[in-house]
Parts: sequence; C-alpha cells; structure tokens
Amino acid sequence: MKHRLLKLIALAAIALMAVACSTTARLGSGETLYTGVKKLDYVQDDSVKIAADVQDAIFTTINVKPNNPLYSPYYRTPLPIGLWVYNHWDENSTGLKGWLYKKLVADPKLISHVRPGTRVDMINTLLRNNGYFGSSAKYALNYNKKNKKKASITYTVRVHKPYVLGQIKPLGSNTPVGDFIDSCARVNHYYQSGNRYCLDSLNQVRIDITNALRNSGFYFFRPEYIQYLADSVTTRGVINMQMTKASNVPNSALVRYYVNDVTVTVFNYKAGGTPDTTLTPRCTLVKYDPIRVRDASVLSCIRSRKGRPFKVGNMDRMQVQLSNLGIFSNVDMRVTPLDSTDDNGNGLLDLAINCTLDRPLEANVQVQGAYKSNSFLGPGLKAGVTHKNLMGGGERLSVDLRASYEWQTGKGGAYKNSEFNSYEFGYNAELAIPRLLAPKFVDRSRRYVNWTRFSQYASILNRPDYFKMLQLGLAFTWQWHANRHMLNEFTPFKLVYSKLLTTTAAMDSVMDMNPVVKNSFDNTYIPSMEYSFTYTNTFGRSTITWNVDTKEAGNIFAGIWELAGSKNDKKLFGTPFSQFFKAQTQLVWNYALSESSQLVSRLFVGVAHAYGNSSEVPYSEQFYSGGANSVRAFTIRSLGPGSYRAAKDNSFGYYDQTGTFKFENNWEYRFPILGYLHGAIFLDAGNVWLLKNDDDRPGGKLKMSKFFDQLALGTGVGLRFDMSMLVVRADLGIGIHAPYETGKSGYYNIPKFKDGLAFHLAIGYPF
Repeated sequence: MKHRLLKLIALAAIALMAVACSTTARLGSGETLYTGVKKLDYVQDDSVKIAADVQDAIFTTINVKPNNPLYSPYYRTPLPIGLWVYNHWDENSTGLKGWLYKKLVADPKLISHVRPGTRVDMINTLLRNNGYFGSSAKYALNYNKKNKKKASITYTVRVHKPYVLGQIKPLGSNTPVGDFIDSCARVNHYYQSGNRYCLDSLNQVRIDITNALRNSGFYFFRPEYIQYLADSVTTRGVINMQMTKASNVPNSALVRYYVNDVTVTVFNYKAGGTPDTTLTPRCTLVKYDPIRVRDASVLSCIRSRKGRPFKVGNMDRMQVQLSNLGIFSNVDMRVTPLDSTDDNGNGLLDLAINCTLDRPLEANVQVQGAYKSNSFLGPGLKAGVTHKNLMGGGERLSVDLRASYEWQTGKGGAYKNSEFNSYEFGYNAELAIPRLLAPKFVDRSRRYVNWTRFSQYASILNRPDYFKMLQLGLAFTWQWHANRHMLNEFTPFKLVYSKLLTTTAAMDSVMDMNPVVKNSFDNTYIPSMEYSFTYTNTFGRSTITWNVDTKEAGNIFAGIWELAGSKNDKKLFGTPFSQFFKAQTQLVWNYALSESSQLVSRLFVGVAHAYGNSSEVPYSEQFYSGGANSVRAFTIRSLGPGSYRAAKDNSFGYYDQTGTFKFENNWEYRFPILGYLHGAIFLDAGNVWLLKNDDDRPGGKLKMSKFFDQLALGTGVGLRFDMSMLVVRADLGIGIHAPYETGKSGYYNIPKFKDGLAFHLAIGYPF
C-alpha cells in the first residue's frame, strides 16, 4: 500500500512538471486546439450603442470554454493536465496508471468543435432579430506563435443603427376578439412607435394578448393565431406594423366561454369509499367517505363560478392553492366544452377538479451537520413526526426531538478565543394553520398560503466548564404575504424563560468581575412582541433582499403592573421580566456579472436598548461581531465593543465582547472554478458598540468621531463546494485593521501577517 501511494505521488508530480510539454502531440493534420476567446470587439457607428441584452446574448453565443477553463471564454488556466495525459499517456494502460488516465484525461477541444463560422451566423441572425439590420459579425483565428496547432478566436461585430417601430395600425376587424386585441395592443408597453424592433418582444406581445384573451373567456385562443404585417421599405430605418389574424384560426378560438358546472372530487388515499355529494354556491363537492377533509378548506380555493367568463388564471391559482394546502398528493384539472351555448350564444365549459388525499402521518429521522450563525459546527440528530391534516383543513402538527454536539470554528493566531465544545438537546412542537386567523383589515394576498402558528419549545444547553442553561418558550405568530415581493411575520405574543441551572467556579469569577455579564445571565422572563418584514425583488441583473426585524419586550406586562399600582421591580411568577427594544435591518444586493458569477453586498445595522425593569439587554439578545458570517478575518466575539479588548490573560474575556449597536458591511465576488467548486474574494468591515458607557469596558461606547477607526476591516478568499441543495464553505480571512490597540501604528496594525489569519468552515453562503 505504501509503495502504491508513493508511486501515485510520483506520477502526480511528474504530471505537474510536464504540463509545459506539448499538449498537441496527438493532433492530426489540419486540427487546431481551441484555447478560448481572445477578444470580442464591437465596431459601432457614431451615436450607436448596442443594447445590453443583445450584448449578453452575443456573449452567450460565443461562450465556449476551452479544455481547462478558469472563468468565461476569456481566461484559461496554464496547467492543462488532462490534455498532457491525453497526449503522452497510453490509453490502454492498466493498473494504477490506467486508473489515473481515466481520472485525469481530457479530450482536446478543437476549433472544429467550436465551429466559429456557425457562431458568426448565429450572431448575424440575432442582430437581425433585434433590429440591427445591415450589421454583421466575423471571426479571426489567432495562432500561437510557438505552436501553430493552438489558436484563440477574436470575434468582431460591426453594428449599425437599429430599426425602430413606426406607424402601428390596428387589427380593425370589428369583432369582439379583434376589438379586444386592439385594446390590448394600444396599452402594451413595447408595441409603441419609436421602440427598437425586436422579434422576441413582438412574440411576447402576442403572448401577453393571448393571456389576456384566455383570462377573459377565450379559452382556445393561441399566440400563433396573431400575425404581423411589417413594412420596412416606406421609410429607411423604420418598420411600420399591423397585426392580423392568421388564416387558420378555428371558430372555437373566437368564441367566448363561460363557466358551466364546477365539480370537485376528493378521493381518499385508500382506494374506494362511498361518494358523498354536497351542492354549494361555488361548486359541487364530492367526497369519498370515510375521509377527513373540511369542506371550507377546499371551497376557499375555488375561484371559478358558474355563469362567469372562464379564466385560465383562475385555474392556475386553484391548482397552486389546493397544492399548497399540503394535504393532497395529486391535483388534476380537466376542462370539457359543451355542445350547447348560453342564451347569448356564448360557449360553455365544465370544469372537473380531482384531488387525491395524501397520507396524513409523516415520520422522519435526520442526521444533520449543523452550522449556526455564531460559528458553532457539529453533528446533530433530529427525529420527528408530523400530522399534515390534523383537523381536516391542512393543519400541521409537528413534534421534533433534537440533540447536537458542537464546536467553534475560526482559528486566528493572536485573535483566537478560548474554545470549548457544547451539547444541546430539546424539543419543538408547532401547530401551523394554513389560514390567517387575524383581523380582516390585515392586507393579505389570497394567491399565497398565509399561516397562523402556535409553537412551544424547551432546550438545555450545556457548555462544559462554564454553565448549563434551561430555556422554555411559547409563541403565537401570523405569517402572510401582502404580494409576491413582501412577506410579513408578526408575533403578538412570545414568552421565553431562561434559567441558569448550574455554573462553574470559572463562570462565577467572570460574573463577579463583570456586573454587566452577571445581569445579562440573570434568570428572567422575556415577554415580547416581534415583527419581521422581508422584501425581495429583481431588477434586471440585480436582486435585492431587504429585511427588517423589530422586537419589544415587557411593555404590555409593565403597563399592566403600572395599572395595578406596582412601582418597584416587576416580576412574573416571582422572577423579574425584561424590558428592552431591539431593531435590526439587513440589505443584501446580488448583481449577476455573468451567468455564473455574482457581486454580492450586505449591509447590516442593529440597535438594542434596555429600560424600565432591566438595566441590561439580555445576553442572548445582544450583538456580536466576527465569525464565518460576519467579519471573517476575526473569530467569533473577538471584536468590540468599540476599541475595547479583553486582557490577553483573561481566557473568558470574549463574554464581554458584545454590544447594543452593530454595523457591518460585506462585499463578496463569487465565481466558478471547476464543476461544483466555486471561489470567492471578499472584503468585510464591522464592529459592535455600547449605547451606554461601561467603566469596565473602556472605549466601548459609540462615538461618531471614532466610528471609522473602530471598524474592523478584513479581506480574504474562499472556496465553496456548491451542489445547490448543499453548500460547504471554507473561508480564509486576512486581517487589515483591528479596532483595538495592537502595539503597531498605522491603519494596517496587524503585528504579524499570521496573526491576522482566521479560517472558517461553514455550511451555506454567509449572506
């Protein structure tokens, strides 16, 4: 085994040393190795700038990666090991060398495989379809001066002024369908004089009009029934347009259909049963008993009504809403036209909806690799059972038991903290109702499932050598969509009880030396209200996610105690309850530089303030900085507050490094490397501060005059193994500026380069 391992290492070393040798030795006469795109050059007329979407399409057309791509067709790594193996190893090798050959070999990508002439034809077609008539593309091969069997490609695109839409003539058929088409065309944002001619956009106009027709009862209408007559001769650079109906439009496409009978049939997951039919104003409901389904839950999803125009959009919404109930394994819809018509000569359609109930109970056992925002990583076990239809209306009751063992990541020279392992076990129980049991004035969208949740949990957290803590919680939450971009979550009542079960002498000494830490760990109730708002939208290449979280604790209880005449410490079940306010907001901007690379930025601001019944914000609600999802050049809780830094001989000093104000800004460039392997280059800045002065933590209070100097700054590189469902991330942070005194002057105040390194292993992207 040792001999085989040495042989493997030797072969790998030989391969690396030999990459400079020929990678074209086995190429036949007339074959040329493709080494990528050297340049894409645009030659444009004065005042002409080719549209960005057309440039993207041209780039996609030429985006053929060479054998050993680094990123896009413009870059090629200098170590084509696969090609060297192809050219210099025997493909009939056996044993270890044969195994290595199969793993390393890469067939050469030739110019003939890329077919640049065909790609030029595709670009020319693309230019014509986008109004750039008379424009053209060409290519040239750039042969390697040292090896004429290698060549890159230069594409040149000459662009003339694009044609625009001129006079828009209506269909003018004086029929219900023709009048409807003309009314849709008049308000279409693209189909207007002056817009650049674009075949894809004209096709989209037909689709938009067809969708409007099908949502107005013209169920059998199709986009191909609309055609265009184009005149590009009358005025140079202008195309006059007129819509017309195709000659093969069937009569059924010109008929407006109305809903006749709607029948919903619900089958049990077990075969058979006795049909039970109920006539309702919305539909005829047939259930095969014995079955557990509430009529109201099914009927609330029915949008089509007898006597109204048949709308395809209603079918789509019904399909989605019935599926989102989570109780059906299959939802099938069938439309049947009737031979008869109504009194006005309109067509009639019957709609049959067949739903098959899913099995209600679902059990699961999961072995997990857990990663938390505080940089704790470790294995976990979770076992649970879920009833997906508790009361017949899609109510989900789930109970989960969990246990985990964790350790802290992030090792960073002079910045490393005392590390310890921990374990946690507990349970979660939740009843989720797929309806918003809230006042009617709450603005909600019926296109999405809105939830009312009741939850309860308990957990025991044990940190060896420090403490063991019990935490219990109750919560009642509403979650609803105002529209497809905005998600709201409001918790009108949440109660958390925290109790220190045991502490060690080391932990006691920390609390004795720091009253702030002691107050933060006091046994306490936290009665609170919480509200979270999330906005997500995409604008061209940019995707923005904005999140706002607010939390207030103790105000309602304090008001009740005030009304009852209590002026001293207010207690709940003999234990003081906390009063504080906390708010935080995060903005994440993702800009797609190309199909597979992005520039991502994150801005985070948070504030917390204790008052009334509390002198300090509970420790679990305070902010901290540093770690795998924060300023990655520093380990967890190694920053702040402000310029404060715990004494080097205090191994428990990180308990002090929390604050009530937090600011962080991150920038990250993400790019592909090879297959599932991706890379990143990042720049992070941030810290935490105190809003109130603390004599035991000098320099910790927020002062705007020192804000920028107290921002920690770090850069670094990372690797991501991205399989879509799972992302494993490794980041190496490099410190640039520490917010505290390090003994070195200047902005770059890291004493030694190795002292500014921090490595983090994590699951998922940082933001």
